[in-house]
Amino acid sequence: MPFAPASTALKRFKVLDLTRVRAGPTCVRQLADWGANVIKIEAPVDPAGGDSMGGPRHGSDFQNLHRNKRALSLNLKDPEGLAIFKKLAAEADVIVENYRPDVKTRLGIDYETLSQDNPGLVYASISGFGQDGPYAKRPGFDQIAQGMGGLMSITGAPGEGPMRVGIPIADLTAGLFAAQGIFIALLEREDSGKGQWIHTSLLQAQIFMLDFQASRWTMSGEVAGQAGNNHPTSIPTGAFKTSDGFINLAVSGGEIWQRCAKVLGREDLIDNPDYKTGGDRSRNRDTLNAIIQEILEQKSSGEWVDAFNAAGVPCGPIYAINEVFEDPQVRHLGMARDVASPTLGRDIALINQPIMMSRTPTAMASHPPDPGEQSDEILGELGLSAAEIDDLRARRVI
Repeated sequence: MPFAPASTALKRFKVLDLTRVRAGPTCVRQLADWGANVIKIEAPVDPAGGDSMGGPRHGSDFQNLHRNKRALSLNLKDPEGLAIFKKLAAEADVIVENYRPDVKTRLGIDYETLSQDNPGLVYASISGFGQDGPYAKRPGFDQIAQGMGGLMSITGAPGEGPMRVGIPIADLTAGLFAAQGIFIALLEREDSGKGQWIHTSLLQAQIFMLDFQASRWTMSGEVAGQAGNNHPTSIPTGAFKTSDGFINLAVSGGEIWQRCAKVLGREDLIDNPDYKTGGDRSRNRDTLNAIIQEILEQKSSGEWVDAFNAAGVPCGPIYAINEVFEDPQVRHLGMARDVASPTLGRDIALINQPIMMSRTPTAMASHPPDPGEQSDEILGELGLSAAEIDDLRARRVI
């Protein structure tokens, strides 16, 4: 299929996607969804196989990561395949890869090599631990980064041991930060006319995402611990049981605490010396939470959510994932969007971008491609004839 940009925002940029698994594809999805001409390059493989990500190509995970791209099969270990890649790289704006740091140099497709013919190239690398240093050659994995980055030590209930979060957050944020780095480099290129090598890692992303919990240590020497569903500083904040489920309640500051007490029908708690200030509520957290819990169990989640929000107290239901997509606000925001899948013979619903643009919105312009689905088209755009493409395919170069 001809290139059909998902948005007009980035349609002038051509991107070569060498990524696998999750962090890299997460990065490239940001470019593809905003209209970049993304060419996903993979080694020639059996179309029935997976994608080195522990799941089938036509499963939900792969499909959600690889929409709005075209696919080219190319053997980079073959001299002709490598020559084709370098020809593509010479006219590309961006290359994204998440090999182990030494692989790209061994293949001869590192930034220093490719930028000689394309000085405007923006080259993005994502790794587990960084491009150099004592751990550079270690294999990266999200849960390892969650552990080494401190997240597991502050997640979960006190005394229950370290706990990973329910999404691969180091992978996802490393991909998003790499995309941000690409945007920065493309903006800077408008002034300098030069590209650059940008790189990040799962470990760096995870540490950055610790945010205030990390700065508590670097500035004040405080080591955060597990707090379960309790917020470490805003009290009472946490998950509470109702008559038919659970809700989150977030009370920050004295004014909101007063509103909360009124909704609970316990205005006497406002001037109670045990709970009057934030420090008081922190010291007596367990007792206060027990009082609130007993009251909340008397009504349904919906009743409490409506009552607290009407009073200006942040409160929301705790959904199972299927319930998330049934919520009227989520439906209004369009967080699930359909795209036709010729392979599956039906529309599939994928997760929409969380960014709204008034003039250049994103769309599900094309389905996630099968291996090498657009090889003939892409190589034709590069100037190869049909006979040359057939010959390359016969020799498994593509």
